[in-house]
Amino acid sequence: MTNQHVLVIGGSSGMGLALAARLLHTGHRVTIAGRSAARLATAHRELVAPDGAAAGRLATAQVDVGVEDQVAALAAPAGAPYDHVVVTAVDAVGAYAPLPEFTFEAARAVLTTKILGPWLVAKHLGTALPAGGSLVFTSGAAAYRPGPGASMIATANGALESLARSLALELAPVRVNVVSPGWVDTPIWDTLAGTAKGDRFAAMAARLPTGRVGTPDDIAQAMVALMDNGFITGTVLHVDGGHRLV
Repeated sequence: MTNQHVLVIGGSSGMGLALAARLLHTGHRVTIAGRSAARLATAHRELVAPDGAAAGRLATAQVDVGVEDQVAALAAPAGAPYDHVVVTAVDAVGAYAPLPEFTFEAARAVLTTKILGPWLVAKHLGTALPAGGSLVFTSGAAAYRPGPGASMIATANGALESLARSLALELAPVRVNVVSPGWVDTPIWDTLAGTAKGDRFAAMAARLPTGRVGTPDDIAQAMVALMDNGFITGTVLHVDGGHRLV
């Protein structure tokens, strides 16, 4: 990858923010997109703080990945077109609940952001990418190691990987791949686990062959590898510390 333009949907926090930072550091042009204008503004300040010159290569776009008109509007960026599009967005706050308490609205929100959102991205942006460009989606270890209360996120992750394989054929020579993270220390865990976050991470780290949970940059490195290697498509790259094995 050399001086390419990457759109990161979900780039205002967590894994998407780490990816944007890595890409800017290596000289790429980046557009981060997300639902919250305030979070995008905060992310913009954080990303350009180490190198003010990066501001000229960084743009923001407010979008709800589950709203077709908003996704379609991203398809005509000012300046250089996109070379790669990465989707890390997920509505995770309501994604975990015991089945009797899991509302239909929460289930639909998970499926919208994890399945329909990437499908809309492929529909409106994937067809405009150059040959050798790529889409990178984000699934997760719950597709392989589900737990109680994770029925919808497990379903969505598995379905997203099937979608990517189909799109790899339909959009060729544009490549379509998926990164499947395990437990990663992102801000969403502050909401999901609260004060128990440290204990839960320590317990998981003790189970994993790697001896630790992931960092956002672990995932960012994997995403860059999928964008960079022009011979990988229709593939799921597991970056889970060995979670599938334990």
